[in-house]
Amino acid sequence: MANTLNLSLTDELRAFVDANSGDGTLYATPSEYVRDLLRQQKVRQEAHAAREAILDGYQDAIAGRTHEFKGDLDSLLKKVR
Repeated sequence: MANTLNLSLTDELRAFVDANSGDGTLYATPSEYVRDLLRQQKVRQEAHAAREAILDGYQDAIAGRTHEFKGDLDSLLKKVR
């Protein structure tokens, strides 16, 4: 089910969207272009959060905040895939 979101754009932003959608572009409509921009931003934010979590883990390891894992990593990974 599609939801509608109306946006007010400056003339400059509207021209930018129009230049990147329509004939001769990858996107048939301005909506397709804006949806793709939003998806790309979502992916960037998720990647940033993952990088931050990895860096936090490294900092924990450097500081000695670790404990020995005595489980089966292969089985654990199969459960989450």
